[in-house]
This record gives sequence, structure tokens and C-alpha cells, in this order.
Amino acid sequence: MKNAVGPRDTSAVPVPWHVRVRQNSGIRYLFAGGLAFLVDVGVLALLKNVLDWPLWLATGAAFLLSFFFTYTIQRIFSFGSSAPHGVALFKYTLLVAVNTLATVAIVSLINPTVLGWLGGKVIATALSTVWNYFAYRYWVFADTRPKKKD
Repeated sequence: MKNAVGPRDTSAVPVPWHVRVRQNSGIRYLFAGGLAFLVDVGVLALLKNVLDWPLWLATGAAFLLSFFFTYTIQRIFSFGSSAPHGVALFKYTLLVAVNTLATVAIVSLINPTVLGWLGGKVIATALSTVWNYFAYRYWVFADTRPKKKD
């Protein structure tokens, strides 16, 4: 006979899809990255098409302007990081430097093709999305401090 007062066995209860989505850092990372991409491309379009900046300058500036937005949303929303801010921000800055150079190079190489600057931006973002997830999860936002013993 089961104890009617004890806790229920919830091991057989399926977890709703929306809970699984919220618990998955990869999905949160992609959602946050999508928002960051919209900010980045929106600024790039403004600088290039409205203000008529040179492509290389508009691409680099837009990418750098999204820096703090992306850092904050990835740190808090995607990875719930407790890594010290100084260390994480330093690592993030190094990664952004690499990403900026890669993005400018890719967009500049793709721009003369039929895909244009926007196609180059999409390709650069797709490539950096893959390597950034692992860099964020295992390097930038990883809390490497020794765990306190109770």
C-alpha cells in the first residue's frame, strides 16, 4: 500500500516541451543570439544603407556596438553564469576581437558575390554561432573557481 502522505513519484511524468526548451542552454543561446543578430544587422543596415559608411567600417562598428547587449544576454539568460565578471569579460573581449576580424573578413569576401554584404553577414554569423557556443559554455562563462566544501 502506498503512503498517501509521502511525496509523489514524478519520474514517469513527462516534462512539458516549454520547460525542456527553457532548461536547454543551446536553445537559450540560439534565441539570445537571434536577438543579438537582429541588433547587429539592424545597426549594420543603418550605418551602411542610411548613413553610407564604408562596408568594412559599418560591419566592424555594428559588431562592436552589439558587444554589451550580447555579453549580458548570453551571460544571464543563456548560461546563468556565476563566473567572475572581470575574467568573463576579458575572455569575452578576446573572443569578440577574433569574431570581429573573422566577420569583417567574411563579409568583405562575400560582398562582391551575388550574396552581397547581407549574405556575408549571415554566413559569418552562422559560422561564429557554432564556435561561440562552445567558447561561451566551456571558456568565457565557465566558473573555474574551486567549489566550496560544505
